[in-house]
Amino acid sequence: MNLDVGKKIKELRTKNQLTLKDLSAKTSLSIGYLSQLERGLTTVAIDSLMNIAKALEVTLSYFVAEPKHKKDFIIRSYEREVFQVENNQIIQIQLTNDIENKDLLPRIFEILPTNSTEEVTLYPHIGEEFVYVLEGILTLLINNERHELFPGDSAHYNSNVQHNWANNTNRTVKILTVHTPNLFKK
Repeated sequence: MNLDVGKKIKELRTKNQLTLKDLSAKTSLSIGYLSQLERGLTTVAIDSLMNIAKALEVTLSYFVAEPKHKKDFIIRSYEREVFQVENNQIIQIQLTNDIENKDLLPRIFEILPTNSTEEVTLYPHIGEEFVYVLEGILTLLINNERHELFPGDSAHYNSNVQHNWANNTNRTVKILTVHTPNLFKK
């Protein structure tokens, strides 16, 4: 998916006769980062992708593949598709077919084990998040405080605080999340 998003960004940028420097100025993202993004060598946060979409005068949904069964309001477990894989560590599964017309953004994330010495980048964004741990032990970082969440535990917080998740165990962590606002909404 990273390569697809990068190709779309490059196509729009060149169509609009913008250089990487121009797009960098409009988005406050570095030229090097944008170049890597266009080549599919890095991932992009939703907030940054929204910023790029705005600069290129398209909606966020332009960069996201349309679900196959858009009119269905039920997704059977065997019909779920992987939405995105980030850095070969986090698998994102969309839990709605109607991503563009709903206020809530429900997803399942499978977070593969990582080296606990790796630094986790904290970031804020608009809205709020609800996290429910289905499997494994999730490390929730909020404002540099570590919280260990076990299966059945949940957290609900404003997303404008510095936060992120990590898996510092040797087993996969599976979480159910609900984000608002839905940044894919038209």
